[in-house]
Amino acid sequence: MHAIPTTAAEFLGIPESELEAGGALWTAREIAQQPRMLERTHALVAELAGAIAAFVGPVTGDRAARVVLTGAGTSAYIGECLAPLLDRRLAARVETVPTTDIVSAPHLYLDPDRPLLLVSFGRSGNSPESVAAVELAEALVGDVRHLVVTCNADGALGRVAVRQAMTLLLPEETHDVSFAMTSSFSCMMYATLAALCGPAVLAPRIAGIARATAEAIGIAGEPMRALAGQGLTRVAYLGSGLFKGLAREAALKLGELTNGGVATCFESPMGFRHGPKTFVDGRTLVCVFVSNDPLTARYDRDLIEELRNDRCAARVIEVTAQAPLSAADAIRIPGLAQAEDVDLLWPFVAVAQLYAFHASRAMGFSPDTPNRQGTVNRVVQGVRLHPRVP
Repeated sequence: MHAIPTTAAEFLGIPESELEAGGALWTAREIAQQPRMLERTHALVAELAGAIAAFVGPVTGDRAARVVLTGAGTSAYIGECLAPLLDRRLAARVETVPTTDIVSAPHLYLDPDRPLLLVSFGRSGNSPESVAAVELAEALVGDVRHLVVTCNADGALGRVAVRQAMTLLLPEETHDVSFAMTSSFSCMMYATLAALCGPAVLAPRIAGIARATAEAIGIAGEPMRALAGQGLTRVAYLGSGLFKGLAREAALKLGELTNGGVATCFESPMGFRHGPKTFVDGRTLVCVFVSNDPLTARYDRDLIEELRNDRCAARVIEVTAQAPLSAADAIRIPGLAQAEDVDLLWPFVAVAQLYAFHASRAMGFSPDTPNRQGTVNRVVQGVRLHPRVP
């Protein structure tokens, strides 16, 4: 673990002393460090580019093979954000399956006869399901390789005895001390994209991604603090394509940091009409992550306009790299108007992290340890693993 810095500082515009007194220092620090950690993660993957390509290439280049992105909770949502894009970019079939699903129903998700690259995400690498999923894949799949993406050099995930494995160990600072995953999520997601697509693809873009993430943190800080102070009791996060997975992560982050004190849901903008829209009432915030794809963005904006015309929600906010429909109800990310949607994942998630952080503080919680009862833990506890039935 890292030592709390002793020099006077501010994180997210809040004095360190105030953050430490309110049990919020680690969360604030880990949100704020993301731009710098993304650049360091890129450098790390670039240095290993040849070894990574040699390890993953026999599977990712095989049309008969599978790449399965796996983790639990926030780690699983990395896969939900990346799988649709990677499935288009790689020859192999790319899917996302949580470790919790693999462990509870391995016969549904592990194909013994198809070559498999299992990409396992773990902040600590100590979740029992993560280890069990690797062990099951090793036992049940004839040709399997394991790419472990982790923030902890001492995690159990990297020590499982398997035939073929490679570990991407991210910078130590990304091993978030706070209860909720922030920089660990963003950097494991970036490392995976760079590893599987090749860091050379992202080399011209990493500076812009990091800069936009830093600007998002600066731009959104005060609006998110003010919004969190309005006492809204429900939040719906909506996103199309890659952003549906991001919407799920945003909803979880808010639920975690408010200890379930704010009801959340997630959907795609088009899917929201098919029942979930009933979630909206007069104390609901709806946040839409708007795509840069011209067609997708039309559908995103149609729903934004519809919700605003309904006048049922307390606020309807768009997070966008484009000119917003209403500047008063938008967080606009500068510099990425021409970017691929995948580049927007990092500045967009930073906005959601800031709202969750400020909502937690506004409700009197300590963001670093919001669950006072101890029933939910930083590394999951209470999992009983059962023997597989042949």
